[in-house]
Amino acid sequence: MRPELQSTKQWLWIAFLWFALATVNATQIVGGMRAVGMEHAWSRLFLTIVLSWIVWPFATPIVLRLGRRFPLNQLRALRTWLIHLGACVAIGVVCSLWTAWLQIVLQPWGYAQVTKLPKTAFAVFYTEFHLFLILYAAILGISYTLESRRRLAQRETEAARLNEQLSRAQLDALRRQLEPHFLFNTLNAVAGLVREGRNDAAVNMIAGLSDLLRRVVDASDQQEVSLGEEMEFLETYLDIQKMRFADRLQLKVAVPREFLSARVPSLILQPMVENAIEHGIGTRSAGGAIRIGAARENGLLTLSVYNDGPRIPEDWEQLRSGVGIANVRARLQSLYGAECGLDIRNQEGGVEVLLSVPYKGDVP
Repeated sequence: MRPELQSTKQWLWIAFLWFALATVNATQIVGGMRAVGMEHAWSRLFLTIVLSWIVWPFATPIVLRLGRRFPLNQLRALRTWLIHLGACVAIGVVCSLWTAWLQIVLQPWGYAQVTKLPKTAFAVFYTEFHLFLILYAAILGISYTLESRRRLAQRETEAARLNEQLSRAQLDALRRQLEPHFLFNTLNAVAGLVREGRNDAAVNMIAGLSDLLRRVVDASDQQEVSLGEEMEFLETYLDIQKMRFADRLQLKVAVPREFLSARVPSLILQPMVENAIEHGIGTRSAGGAIRIGAARENGLLTLSVYNDGPRIPEDWEQLRSGVGIANVRARLQSLYGAECGLDIRNQEGGVEVLLSVPYKGDVP
């Protein structure tokens, strides 16, 4: 909306509120006089009272501007109070002259004719100045209240924006920490294949790594992806690991298709699977099995990575210091706060990592 249209709309609302107040005031005065048996030209008296308020819709924008220009909380309080008092007196004089002129023109009093403008205006000013003060103070008070609420909402919006930027920066930093981590490990695996003379496997692994890095770059500006996209990325990563471990790596994936549209943090499964491979299979000459699953319960999507390797020790909390799992935990906290979970526990015949995030998707 253009500023001039918005200002016009605001003024119309102000005028409507003053008209409503004038109507209530006129109704009370006329009704009270009639109730005690006084005789006046009631329709003209009602019109005179309503029209006498017409100055205030035009004075209100002036009072609002003065309130912003000279706020009452300024250090030079005396000067500010005098300015507002002078403005109130000026508005009161205009209101008094206008009301006196209306009484002369409309003659609302049945018992006497009003003919002298200065005398009538002075009488109105003398009897109504307390009301002018109250109305002026009410305008300032309401405007300060609304302005305080507006500034509070603005500060809250700005704080939320800054928090979002900070959270995004933290998440981006965590992603940047993760990417060289698995890159370093994969290059170590390539070097191992070369030392073993498995050059074809090394070339294939480099090609797989290239595809993996391309996917990382493509998703670099996304904090969340679909579970289907995450599984495709994980499949590329596992293809590299299969080249490295060959028959030593037995893999089973049990992720229902209806969960593939759910949103999950990008690159969230790879460090969990890498941790399972390194700690559960890499240390055993016979290799082992990795099982990846997904389930939904109570509004949460739970992803699980199980390996049949050695059980974790009693002091397993030290695992949190590892880059992969520590990274996962930090990203989850930044994205979801208390609505997420990461648990590493011993299971029968192995170790399982459970990751829970709020479910966001189209599962019926």
